[in-house]
Amino acid sequence: MALWPLGLLALAGMLALLVAAPSRKAAFHLGWSFGFGQFALGLNWIVDAFGYQAAMPAWLGWVGELGLSACLAIYPGLALLAAWHFRSRIAALVPALAASWIVTEWLRGWVLTGFPWNPLGSVLLGPFDAVGAARLLPWLGTYALSGLAALFAGLWYVGLTRFRTDRRVLVLLVLPMIVQFWPHSAPIAAAPAGVPYVLVQPNIPQEQLNDPAYFDTNFTRLSQAIPPPRPGDAALVLWPESGVPDYLRDGYPAHYYQDTYAADPAQARARLARMLGPERLLLSGTVDLEISGDRAVGARNAVTAIDGQGAIRASYAKAHLVPFGEYVPLREILEPLGLARFVPGSIEFWPGPGVRTVPLGRFGKAGMGICYEIIFPGAVADRKDRPDYLFNPSNDGWYGSWGQPQFFAQARLRAIEEGLPVLRSTTTGISGVIAADGRVIQSAPYKAAGVMLGRIPPPAPPTLFARHGNVLSLGWALLLFAASLVALRLRQR
Repeated sequence: MALWPLGLLALAGMLALLVAAPSRKAAFHLGWSFGFGQFALGLNWIVDAFGYQAAMPAWLGWVGELGLSACLAIYPGLALLAAWHFRSRIAALVPALAASWIVTEWLRGWVLTGFPWNPLGSVLLGPFDAVGAARLLPWLGTYALSGLAALFAGLWYVGLTRFRTDRRVLVLLVLPMIVQFWPHSAPIAAAPAGVPYVLVQPNIPQEQLNDPAYFDTNFTRLSQAIPPPRPGDAALVLWPESGVPDYLRDGYPAHYYQDTYAADPAQARARLARMLGPERLLLSGTVDLEISGDRAVGARNAVTAIDGQGAIRASYAKAHLVPFGEYVPLREILEPLGLARFVPGSIEFWPGPGVRTVPLGRFGKAGMGICYEIIFPGAVADRKDRPDYLFNPSNDGWYGSWGQPQFFAQARLRAIEEGLPVLRSTTTGISGVIAADGRVIQSAPYKAAGVMLGRIPPPAPPTLFARHGNVLSLGWALLLFAASLVALRLRQR
């Protein structure tokens, strides 16, 4: 984040090469090369993920990481291909590149289930105590923020190439810095009457997380981080994805309970109730099964709400599953070739019904996004039933030291554009509480155990993006394309 000027300078250099590109093919190859470098560097954590599974050789991680980067690089290639047609005038080319980048990032967010990881606009997100130009997210959306980054790079390109002949272009060099460093007008604050929370990061190593031999040890790490129950200590307790390994629901065939804490799911729920006390509510990652006859035919990656009496109050099933993480696409073709998923077990995960708000009584209304669901702009909050906050439990042990800050940054983007606080509990970090303006109130670093106590900060009024979603970003793209066409027409006159 502190190196954001390098990102803009790289884009400005790419723009200089685009101006000189002799053909459509050259423009596409330029964009593809830029994108391949961007993704190959940013997605190197995929190689780490292959080290935590035994179904495939670890070296395949390099094949997967570079292959995915090559595919994702098509989108920047298309952006430069579209912008190249406006190259005859720089005043038309710069907004055309910004508009093209918006559209192609939007496409990357949903084509083939989508993978909008590391949007270009994330370079404009400031450090934990500031947000930089990302403060404009409520009026832009993430994809249009990426367009703004392209515009800023264009301003620097024009300023740097014309500064010797026209010193007035200095304003083009300074403007992005003014926007990036403009101070906040309001301090970070939690609502005095906000919902109390206890957010836990247990720092459970990935290789121990799904091993039954460590289930009791893992439970101890989670439970001992919570203050002992006392009268009047009502709080929302937040555990990460995979926080509870037990099957908590009744009615499964007996053999599915044998590898968990107790054969009787009522005993597992009672254990959680004793830990919580009568006035707390636990939100934790769990797994639910879909049963047909005497066997499971599917599983759900879920968040389950357990109260102090051991009753299941609510649940949410993950809708946006991770390809090769929780399921194998084209399974009949790819599994015989040796490709498998990272999550252990042979039961296929099924997607849940989609974005929803979960009412939790006196603990407010929670929007849920399990693990990488938080990276999808416009797909984390129900517009018809706006939540009070977003809960993002995650198992980040797969992601390595490079993936953690990228993941946390994208959670901050969701908070700003939706105007909702985000509470993020992960197995190994980075966990934290993010205010509705994107600034971080509390956090626990990577590979460190931590517990955070406080009150959930208040939501902002519904933002323009919260009301309209990604249509807002596409509207900015249309305006930028229109500006490019006007600029070309003026040149022709």
